[in-house]
Amino acid sequence: MVPADVQKNALWLEAAFRKRGFTTRQLPNDGKPLVYAELARQPANTRTVLFYMHFDGQPVLPEQWSQKSPWQPVVKQRNAAGKWEAVDTARLQAAPLDPELRVFGRSSSDDKGPIMMFLAAFDALKAAGMEPRVGVKVLLDSEEEKGSPTIGHVVMQNKDLLKADVVLIHDGPMHASNRATLIFGNRGNTIVSLTVYGPKSPVHSGHYGNFIPNPAQRLASLLASMKDDDGRVTIPGYYERIKLSEAERKILAAVPDDEAAIRARLGVARTEKVGSNYQEALQYPSLNIRGMQSAAVGDKGANIVPQQAVAELDLRTTPETPPDYLVHLIEDHVRSRGYYLTKGEPTDAERAQHDKLASIVVGRGSQAAYTRMDSAQGAWAYAALKQASTGEPVRIRMMGGSVPTDKLVQELGAPFLILPLVNSDNNQHSYDENLRVGHYVAGVRTMLTLLRSP
Repeated sequence: MVPADVQKNALWLEAAFRKRGFTTRQLPNDGKPLVYAELARQPANTRTVLFYMHFDGQPVLPEQWSQKSPWQPVVKQRNAAGKWEAVDTARLQAAPLDPELRVFGRSSSDDKGPIMMFLAAFDALKAAGMEPRVGVKVLLDSEEEKGSPTIGHVVMQNKDLLKADVVLIHDGPMHASNRATLIFGNRGNTIVSLTVYGPKSPVHSGHYGNFIPNPAQRLASLLASMKDDDGRVTIPGYYERIKLSEAERKILAAVPDDEAAIRARLGVARTEKVGSNYQEALQYPSLNIRGMQSAAVGDKGANIVPQQAVAELDLRTTPETPPDYLVHLIEDHVRSRGYYLTKGEPTDAERAQHDKLASIVVGRGSQAAYTRMDSAQGAWAYAALKQASTGEPVRIRMMGGSVPTDKLVQELGAPFLILPLVNSDNNQHSYDENLRVGHYVAGVRTMLTLLRSP
């Protein structure tokens, strides 16, 4: 979003929150302000909840969408053939309301839908003559889709203003079962570039093959030494800090993941064996090769021994295994395989002295964050979810993906919880993003229950 669009959204949000009894202000952020709102009539002697949502959205390619404009919401229903077709928006006012209707448009689910659920919850409170039983603060992010690069600085500048007993993050999709979902943490992500060096420049594979070591072959061998055939990282110490209690293992096993359906959808015969189930696997740090490059193939290929080979790794980190810890283990492992680590391109002296040469460069990343599942804040949110929904809510110890919670909660020093409210098949970040109306109604109900639960 360009600054002008951010400002337009910020002004709309301020007006919407003031209409519902909030005081608001814009928090400066290089022309893309965050919006802060605080309920003017705070209840006495209560704990305070900071609700976090974001109002920016992903870019679009309009031609991919099944409607005139991704920015003009369209209400749709499935026809007899299972295809989505537009219907009159008046259907949203019909009684009884059809929960299977969906609103299609960019940011309908990620993340403007939850903002509207929150506002509707306050409309419902007013209509019922009721007040919240918790203190209410709201932070609306303007750059979440860019990884919230400056939110840590903004929070630091406004630490007293944002002080709260718990941060409640409404973002992301619910579990695939569409049961009420409560998430206690997320892994971090760190990008690491590993380069293995060969000759100073590419050389003829006929004249020098079998004589000059090939860095691509060496890199392949080095990477293969880091994991076994079951996908487990074999680098000493990589998993040893992860200690799951029996209670946590039972909660992880109870998450209703259809692993057979996941395998079928992704077209794989078997999964890796890092954990005994899908959720357990996500509690461990990962080492993923996100890309490899050396010379060229196909029409651009040449019969050469390449001069270097590069692999980019993304390390999904956990609170127990931060980036520095994992990178140190990887460096030790590379050295144990006979490599000398250089600071970039090897010097002539390094080339003359060392047989195996490599470099490791650590790039951008985010930290993992986690709130204990037996925390008082977790018990409060879980009880509210259970009251607001049918069936047992799904509790996820730590989701596999990475979100910028670390930059937000580390500065505040407050526990956090992630409570997604939108349908799992919402197509966020893709074309034809949508919000199921039944989930919208359930989200408003959940917000109401949270606000009324001391």
